[in-house]
Amino acid sequence: MELIVRAVDVGFGNTKFVTGIGGGRASDIRCASFPSRAYPSPRDPSKALGSEGRKTFAIPIGGLFYEVGPDVMLAADAFRATEIHGDYIETPQYLALARGTLRMMKVDVIDLLVVGLPVAAFVAKKAALEKLMTGRHDVGGGKTVVVHKALAMAQPNGALIDYATQHDKVESMEHEQSLVIDPGSRTFDWLVARGMKLSYKQSYSVDRGVSNILQLIADDISQEIGQAYTNLDSIDWALRNGKTLTVYQRPYNPARMRPMVEIIAKDAVAAMMRRIGGSFNVQHVILVGGGAFLFKKAVKQAFNTHQILEVKEPMFANVRGYQIAGTNYAHTTLPSASRQRVAASEGEGA
Repeated sequence: MELIVRAVDVGFGNTKFVTGIGGGRASDIRCASFPSRAYPSPRDPSKALGSEGRKTFAIPIGGLFYEVGPDVMLAADAFRATEIHGDYIETPQYLALARGTLRMMKVDVIDLLVVGLPVAAFVAKKAALEKLMTGRHDVGGGKTVVVHKALAMAQPNGALIDYATQHDKVESMEHEQSLVIDPGSRTFDWLVARGMKLSYKQSYSVDRGVSNILQLIADDISQEIGQAYTNLDSIDWALRNGKTLTVYQRPYNPARMRPMVEIIAKDAVAAMMRRIGGSFNVQHVILVGGGAFLFKKAVKQAFNTHQILEVKEPMFANVRGYQIAGTNYAHTTLPSASRQRVAASEGEGA
């Protein structure tokens, strides 16, 4: 019986997870995502009028039901609060999002679940997150998922593993220095490594992510229309697709804020450069993450003598790397209790 390993990356903007594995290569790892929004309700929203047909799940936590999933925006009301702060993993919203991925994976037992943390929070939050994700999880609809062991990784570490595996460079990069840059929704993360071994003193993250850019543009729209504009998701969509917004039936082009956007990106990159020191020893500069397109110009300016490397579907780079690392870990050092469970299941099947 094959060990079941899965990976989850609950970000501030999107929740990414592995749904299955194909032939064992990085390119065969199947991933999916949904917005990192969890809307609470005192009653199970899946039984409410109007919820039929939308792809969401009601996750019970603390006497409430948190609706999560691909169609979660259909559950939104006019006020959209987001849990964008350093204690994110301690909120019921975080747990609801993580359990939503377990529900969508369609497995009852996971031998090893790999999860991620921003670099700056990794040491302080690693043990707490692993404890949170280990055990029996009520994922709603009368279903439960048991996680035998959880393993937390620094988010850009997953991207480094994904890049090296995709390009078959795990061995050739053993003595080379790499810099992985991961602009996310809340944090701008970076990681310095020699081979696959991390340099924690040079790696870090700052609160200068995509959400800062979206809020900057929202504030400008608010000044233009004379009232608060809060539809950050529409701004995000317009930026990613190079489109204009329609606000009160009038067009608003986010491109007019590009000089201010570039300042935010340069601030984040400057903070990174102060931490890593000189760039002359860096052989690989790898840019990943859902916000990479907004920070790419600033990164190129800072590393104008380097080639900026990218991966296919950069939003899923971290979670693919978690899956690769987790699979290797599970087959070498997974606690014997899980191996005994697998052996017992094989005996029952015989």
